[in-house]
Amino acid sequence: MTAVSDARQELERLRREIAHHNVRYHVLDRPEISDAEYDSLFRRLLRLEREHPEWISPDSPTQRVGAAPARDFAQVVHRVPMLSLSNAYSEEELREFDERMRILLDENAVVYVAEPKLDGLSVELVYEHGLLVRGSTRGDGTTGEDVTANLRTIRSIPLRLDDADGSVPALLEVRGEVYIEKDAFRAVNERRASDGLPLFANPRNLAAGSLRQLDSRVSAERPLRMACYDVGAADGVALTSQRELLAVLPRFGLPVNPLYAECSSPEDIIAFYRKMRDERDSLPYETDGVVIKVDRFDLRRLAGTVSRSPRWAVAGKFPAERAVTRLVDILISVGRTGVLTPVASLERVRVRGVEITSATLHNEDEVRTKDIRIGDQVVVQRAGDVIPQIVASLPELRSGNEREFSMPSLCPSCGARIVRLEGETASRCLNTACPARIKQSIGHFASKGALDVDGLGSKLVDQLVEKRLVTRLGDLFRLDCETLAALDRMGPTSAGHLVHTLDRARSVSLARLLYGLGIPEVGATTALLLAHHVGSLDRLTQMPQDELESIPTVGPRTAGAVVDFFANEENRKTLADLLAVGLRIEAEPTATSAPSGALAGKRFAFTGTLSTMTRDEAARRVQSLGASVSGSVSRRTDYVVAGEDGGSKADTARSLGLPLLSESEFLDLLDRSSHA
Repeated sequence: MTAVSDARQELERLRREIAHHNVRYHVLDRPEISDAEYDSLFRRLLRLEREHPEWISPDSPTQRVGAAPARDFAQVVHRVPMLSLSNAYSEEELREFDERMRILLDENAVVYVAEPKLDGLSVELVYEHGLLVRGSTRGDGTTGEDVTANLRTIRSIPLRLDDADGSVPALLEVRGEVYIEKDAFRAVNERRASDGLPLFANPRNLAAGSLRQLDSRVSAERPLRMACYDVGAADGVALTSQRELLAVLPRFGLPVNPLYAECSSPEDIIAFYRKMRDERDSLPYETDGVVIKVDRFDLRRLAGTVSRSPRWAVAGKFPAERAVTRLVDILISVGRTGVLTPVASLERVRVRGVEITSATLHNEDEVRTKDIRIGDQVVVQRAGDVIPQIVASLPELRSGNEREFSMPSLCPSCGARIVRLEGETASRCLNTACPARIKQSIGHFASKGALDVDGLGSKLVDQLVEKRLVTRLGDLFRLDCETLAALDRMGPTSAGHLVHTLDRARSVSLARLLYGLGIPEVGATTALLLAHHVGSLDRLTQMPQDELESIPTVGPRTAGAVVDFFANEENRKTLADLLAVGLRIEAEPTATSAPSGALAGKRFAFTGTLSTMTRDEAARRVQSLGASVSGSVSRRTDYVVAGEDGGSKADTARSLGLPLLSESEFLDLLDRSSHA
């Protein structure tokens, strides 16, 4: 045997041995060797691959270090849609879920598998003949983003499947959650704090942000993990139940969460729910609920799905948690339209695993209605990822040193006089050159619903405005790599990425532009409505108020705001400057060319947060079926769709006796209408 063949055999042996120890350490949590012994094996493999680079293969343990930045994320269509779960917010709703299953499946008792609901990012891994060939995010359930390079850096994800008998499926699509443990999250933030970098808000944001890095070397530095909980398409392996799935996947080296339970009754479900709720703070990861699934796959097929949600599973969400802390001060935030918002500065308190130091107070009237005073002990609530809010003050704990709050008479950013218009709850700074307003306007203009400029964070915007590199929106497109690279916490790579993203954003739809301009009363839904009915920016800027009011669901207030916006000389200069730097507005199909569909003529209104799509996407869906969307609710409204935290629109719908649809009912209506 030659020296070359000996080296090749040692290389293959080292790869198998290291892969084995990766599974023992990252998946089974039962290491067999010390870290030093593992490092020794890894160094020997690295040496052999440096000596024989032609032998390096994609599934080698050394190929997790990350690659150079990708230009963009490709789209991946899932063979089997990645469904979202409907939610249950109480023990009673969990019992109702069990009752529905027993009736639907005609079974006296149904066996379930209950698992903690990890607070991370859902992904899919595709293995062909045992080799990891693709990894993607869930996306909208049908199409996700290709983040293969970033997923390959996660050590708990095997690059090649392995089984004791050497057999692997020809195809296996595995779904799971990418997350980061609490201790690792704290360590990352401690390092960032010592480096003077901004901290991540919570573990979920860190996990999601890490997977969406264009430079996978950044992902490789983050201590991400994965827990698998489902499969999509499969060829070469037959699974008949969730329990079997959770037993088989670890045999291939795929990690699962071992903390799951078999439930044979609603009492079992409630017991697991309570156990996870009570122990959530002691778990190594963040969890916001439990997932209850029918165990047998044949019964799941019988139960079926409702649009994008399976009938056979439900997420039992934990209730919002509250804590008591002291309100240190009330600060003022100036928004892009000049509205002044009181923000509570709080003594640091931990709620649902996240340290809270501030909460919104909305407006001066809310502060007075809730009798909130500076120095008060207050009750803080956080539910999911929403902004923390002050539920109430505790006046019985006052010492007498507390101070009442009053809105300032001058803008804290520019010193202009503050006004409160008749009939409004908001106090405003009317100075369009106010630095705080400019910063907020840039952030909104670059947001995901507008031009979607990745990499333009608030810290960078602060620098651009304070150094007067950007004084109006068009200046964004005049930025160059050299200027950006010289700024704090920037470099050639980040600068190049931002310039490329800005250049791509020069081409924008009329709806996104209208939303991004921040016209008062014009949110994403109204911007889309105006774009479809008007068709061009030139026509919209010339339309009189009565013509705007003739558009269905556009009332006098919105029409007046649009006319006033385009009559303002500064706003007209901003638009002219954007066109001068090459902004290209894509043509919008007008209402006359829009297809008439199954919902033709129906009027929809949306309230609250939808879990399966944004409200902008929901509006596009109903408009594609011939319906219109309104920003308000009246007797002319046909359907009101209420997501989580639905507000006054839902109350108005009930008082008028209008059809009020839950998200699942809305998706069911879309499904029926799409096939009508």
